[in-house]
Amino acid sequence: MMEGMKQTGIRWIGEIPSDWNTKRIKYMATLKGRIGWQGLTSEEYQDEGAYLITGVDFLDGGINWEQCEHVPMKRWEEAKDIQIQNGDLLITKDGTVGKVAIVSDMPGETSLNSGVLRIMPVKGYSGRFLYWVLQSEVFWNWFNFKNAGNSTIIHLYQGDFAEFIYAFPDYDEQERIAAYLNKECAKLDEIINGLLAQINLLKQFKENTIRDGVTKGIYGEQTIPVKMDYCSSVCRSWNLTKIKYFCKMFSGENLTAEDIDVDGDFPVYGGNGFRGYYNSYTNDGEHVLIGRQGALCGNVHIVSGKFWATDHAVVTYPTGDVDNRFLYYLFSAMNFNQYSMTAAQPGLAVSTIQNLKLYMPSSKKEQVAIREYLDTRCEEINSVLSVKETQLEVARKRKTSYIYEYVTGKKRVKEVM
Repeated sequence: MMEGMKQTGIRWIGEIPSDWNTKRIKYMATLKGRIGWQGLTSEEYQDEGAYLITGVDFLDGGINWEQCEHVPMKRWEEAKDIQIQNGDLLITKDGTVGKVAIVSDMPGETSLNSGVLRIMPVKGYSGRFLYWVLQSEVFWNWFNFKNAGNSTIIHLYQGDFAEFIYAFPDYDEQERIAAYLNKECAKLDEIINGLLAQINLLKQFKENTIRDGVTKGIYGEQTIPVKMDYCSSVCRSWNLTKIKYFCKMFSGENLTAEDIDVDGDFPVYGGNGFRGYYNSYTNDGEHVLIGRQGALCGNVHIVSGKFWATDHAVVTYPTGDVDNRFLYYLFSAMNFNQYSMTAAQPGLAVSTIQNLKLYMPSSKKEQVAIREYLDTRCEEINSVLSVKETQLEVARKRKTSYIYEYVTGKKRVKEVM
């Protein structure tokens, strides 16, 4: 135990400095939200009037005012407890729970929808310090403990949140911690955002490399302009065809979540890839799988061996002289998701996929050469991606650790000033 530390007995806090205290948030802040009887609905949204902050308007710890909806001024006037002011601390309690923002540069009278909670610390307690507490593992460990075993939609209930306990020093140190974390986390965010930009560029480069390979080839052949959903030019010598002329497709077989195990004899693949294991299989060999249900329908995987494909996956069986891994790259480039048919539960029909037009190399030899080239290039790109993703994980963990250590006093600002 560090000198001057004491044990709180609270699992999400642990040890704190001996001169710190813990208390429930209801004793340190006033919590206000839009109550049900006010009955605000999206039908009342308009182009002018009072600003209305919703959960989707949170951006980088603040509010994206340009995105906010507006409501009639009477709605702002009737809900005095949520007449927002600059400096107010907000947290989302529905949708993406736990997003936090501090209000600044408020352009006019502002209110909240029912999914956002207003937090107003009383004298002696810093809203800026509490902002970082709510960004930390202190809050999330408490929240996950509170919701353990809850399989329904997760909410941050105001009554539960009022009982949230956190640790704090005197007001001046709260402010010093907040200022320090503002500065240090801004540096880490710059690193994180830079790595995210690099990762996105690498992923885009990989997509472009695949698309160029399966449309322009690797031999420098002359291309011709075409009007296709997935490309604007192809090799002149390639053939226009439909998927159904060289590939049969079958939906997998239903398997309930209860049937799927964490280990077993044969892997199970669904619409989004690997799901677990089952004691039987439906397919054997190397096959391209296409997801056919859900928001990610149209994603493409290649698998081999004995496996079970669920009814959310489409299994391909080439009938002509076709290289499976070339098909994997070609289908990946075609973005099948754009052909999903329903908004509520997006889905792809096998007949829709099979009737899509595309251009194919005239020989399997050329397909294999392109596939081997793409295997090599993608392996190189993936190697760089792996390094960047590891660096990103390290930076994010460092930020998480920084916040937790300083809002629980395991590190003190005065130690590094």
